[in-house]
Amino acid sequence: MDLSQYHGLIFDMDGTLIDSMPAHLQAWRAACEQSCIPFDPKWLMSLGGSPTVKTAQMMNEKYQLQHSVQEVADTKWQFFEALEHKGEVIPATFSLLMRYRGEKKIAVGTGCRKSNALELLSMTDILPSLDALVTADDVRNHKPHPDTFLEAAQRIGLVPSQCVVFEDTSLGRQAALAAGMDCFLVVDGKIKEFTSASSLE
Repeated sequence: MDLSQYHGLIFDMDGTLIDSMPAHLQAWRAACEQSCIPFDPKWLMSLGGSPTVKTAQMMNEKYQLQHSVQEVADTKWQFFEALEHKGEVIPATFSLLMRYRGEKKIAVGTGCRKSNALELLSMTDILPSLDALVTADDVRNHKPHPDTFLEAAQRIGLVPSQCVVFEDTSLGRQAALAAGMDCFLVVDGKIKEFTSASSLE
């Protein structure tokens, strides 16, 4: 993989750098059961990168419910925080990050809220290697809007064309391309499909 043209690497976190999606689904299952909300793991996986409150809002819309979205989101996070095992690093992306640490600027752009992102990134020893971290708390418009990745590029002092994004969901890829950044899709822990932002112009 030739990354010589890029000065910055921006990684999504859940499902891209850390295999935390099973833990998130486990927490969502418990929260859904508690609130009598249908649990659809495949649909929830497709929303990877979306903040928890936004996902709770989409559940209300999908199932025509009137739950307090903040209450549902808080319940999900309580279950998540209670889990002992929240996920290990994904070797393909983690080794890439470590390989270019110090040589290129490294950032994480996640739909996770800051407190939980800091916990996961500290637990996996990724945090000390980052030049910037952008979370759901740092932007108003979340993925598939480009704001998360644009903010990450700004914080590492680069323009979008100098950055490449690693994502595991189509939602995240949309955000990267909307930001004018090339994107690699991570599928089942492997870095696979590449999409160039310039091919969309």
